[in-house]
Amino acid sequence: MDRGAAVLLTAFTGGLVALQAPINSMLGKTIGTWQAAFVSFAIGTVALACIAALARGGLGQIAEARHLTWYYLSGGLLGAAYITSVLVTVRSLGAGGVVAATIAGQLAVSVVVDHFGLLGVVKQPVTVVRVAGIVLLAIGTYLVVRD
Repeated sequence: MDRGAAVLLTAFTGGLVALQAPINSMLGKTIGTWQAAFVSFAIGTVALACIAALARGGLGQIAEARHLTWYYLSGGLLGAAYITSVLVTVRSLGAGGVVAATIAGQLAVSVVVDHFGLLGVVKQPVTVVRVAGIVLLAIGTYLVVRD
């Protein structure tokens, strides 16, 4: 996939994440925080199981996950932590605040991952421009969440 299409796809799905927080929050208010996180993941799991079954290679390739180091299997736990926290924080931060804080956290950690080449990514050193981007995003987050 070329970079332009990748940016557009990521921006589109990022927009969907902005909808996810208030949707899951209402679900949480209705059935409980942990229950809502479970329902959210259960529905997503069923959808992905169907897609994986129909994709090239089918479900048979899943067995290859046993050869991975444990931390490459922790994505679901990280997602569960995020979804559960958003169920609660969107009530005080709003959808915009949750998304701003999420992106700020993602960018800061991602720059560290890139710098050290962690988790199999290509090393990309921290530069003054990248640090400026993090600082500007932190300022933007502050402006979105302040009263």
